[in-house]
Amino acid sequence: MKAIFVRHGESTGNIDIPCDDHTLPELTEKGQQQALDLAASWTEEPSLIVTSTFLRAQQTAKPTIARYPNAPVENWEIQEFTYLEPSRWKGTSRDIRLPRIRSYWKEANPYFCDGPGAESFDALLDRATDTIRRLQAMPDKALVYLFSHGQFMRAVSLIVSPPSPDANRMDHFWKQCTDYPIGNCYCLVVKFEELNASLEWKCRQDKNARS
Repeated sequence: MKAIFVRHGESTGNIDIPCDDHTLPELTEKGQQQALDLAASWTEEPSLIVTSTFLRAQQTAKPTIARYPNAPVENWEIQEFTYLEPSRWKGTSRDIRLPRIRSYWKEANPYFCDGPGAESFDALLDRATDTIRRLQAMPDKALVYLFSHGQFMRAVSLIVSPPSPDANRMDHFWKQCTDYPIGNCYCLVVKFEELNASLEWKCRQDKNARS
């Protein structure tokens, strides 16, 4: 089977417009156009369309859902990695959060949870693993479009194509996120064949470094 993960279109959070609820940044006008262009670019009808519960992913999926009205739609736990406690950072921009972001990744504790509404890095990888297992259980010819987020897609790629055994997975993950940012509406194609899986990155839109 084949799964195509899509990062959401440009959101208000990507251009540093503060928001009180990290699940609710919406698409900008540019992001809405990216979602329309993406929907028009598909060449195959999916067996299933999946979206995270975050608004920006659901808005990105909307034109694709409209194009394929017969495809079932489901919400899965493929939302973005929230590693800072949301209540402490309401209405802040990324620049304000940056010192704590740097501190979190420098500490590199995969089991640390910052507080209510946040999750540990280990929990993120568990979500990615659960998603992969769910996809692997689907019929061989299934095609799934999953509208998700940059760091979750990185987690999927880390599980499918892990670093060397002696590498620190958390350090490797963050280096990939910073050195190779995933653009808005960038796609990660994962193909499952029996017990093997392969992945390929595809750029459909302009890059944008922030999730």
